[in-house]
Amino acid sequence: MITLLVFFGLLFAGLPIIGSILAAAVVFMATSELAVLYDSIPIQLYGALEINSLLAIPLFLLVGEIMNRAGLTQRLIAVAEVLVGGIKGGLAYANLFTNAMAASILGSAVAQIGVMSKVMIPAMERMGYPRAFSGAVTVSAGLLGPIIPPSMLMIIYGVVAVQPIAPLFIAGIVPGILIVSALALVIFLFGVFGPGLPAGSRSARKASLKVLLEGLVPALIPVVVITGIMAGVMTPTESGAVASIISLMLGFAYREIGPRDLGRILLEVGINTATITGLIAAASVLSWVLAFQGVPDLVVEYMQGLTDSPFVFLVLVIVMMLTLGMFLESISVLIVVVPLLMPVVTSLGIDPIHFGVICTMATVIGLVTPPVGPGLYIAMVQADIRMGPLFSATAPFLAVVLLVLLLLAAVPALSTWLPALMSAH
Repeated sequence: MITLLVFFGLLFAGLPIIGSILAAAVVFMATSELAVLYDSIPIQLYGALEINSLLAIPLFLLVGEIMNRAGLTQRLIAVAEVLVGGIKGGLAYANLFTNAMAASILGSAVAQIGVMSKVMIPAMERMGYPRAFSGAVTVSAGLLGPIIPPSMLMIIYGVVAVQPIAPLFIAGIVPGILIVSALALVIFLFGVFGPGLPAGSRSARKASLKVLLEGLVPALIPVVVITGIMAGVMTPTESGAVASIISLMLGFAYREIGPRDLGRILLEVGINTATITGLIAAASVLSWVLAFQGVPDLVVEYMQGLTDSPFVFLVLVIVMMLTLGMFLESISVLIVVVPLLMPVVTSLGIDPIHFGVICTMATVIGLVTPPVGPGLYIAMVQADIRMGPLFSATAPFLAVVLLVLLLLAAVPALSTWLPALMSAH
């Protein structure tokens, strides 16, 4: 209890999450008479970073950073408008499908919401869409970022849960398709039973081969990654390297970035990589100390006392992840919580790949849930709208995403059959 109070107290006092985790670990050692472990902390910190899978993190961060600076989003928006912009409510569907395409490259929900909010909310408002609805579509579609592969959260889950990255990538494909379909259904119902949706743009009906080619070529990056992994030609780390090279070549070809930009890009990637790996190292110390004292066994015993049903356990995990996600960043939640829950997952016979999909989706939803919800704040600033109207408009979209999440919890095959199919071949 003292450890939890210290952790959340320091966190809400403004101390970075890395410092809060390490302080909690030290406090736990002190209160549990484990001071003898102090000298082993540096070894544990170093050992946590000796994992080959961690190499995929900077590579996919590099892909996202390059493509973000290379005007990828604007090109994808143009493609989506050509494909669906001519139908009623076309710009809303274009927003959704652009997010789906960008999600597989940018991989970060916060970055994706930030980029899309700047472009799509003003554009939709000019076309006659309600401001709150425009923000809601942008925010909810941004949740696709960490789910559609390649996914940064899946990589981090694989590292902390000691699971292979390739099946986790593949496991996100079907859930991503389900979420896109569910969000599209909400847009359709809004047009039928709500105030209605504006007519499509005539200019959007005029397909331009140049626009399609320029927009669809970057969208081939995730296809190369997933195809290479599924065919067994590349590991996730190697696919990240290949994707980085392709994205850099496209950036130069589009003349959106040049050699002078590489320094800033690499610096940003380095800072983000250090932040993520620092979190992983700090959390490994806390997990190691807790395991030394037998806390995971106590968690297993407690959870088994609550239920022996895998579905009920997953629902409890979803509730916990949603709650923590309201206050903590998704990566932090995964790094801190997953190692404690893995023994319970094993004891209940839950597929760890399936569990990874559930955890990833649940933590991401917290990004757009009050009172913190950074995704909401980004859209609030861009759309100049208060949280109340924005969250009210976002609620139906969140509701269907939660329904999809519960469906996945009830039917594990939706996230496991494709990885199993690939491994069989």
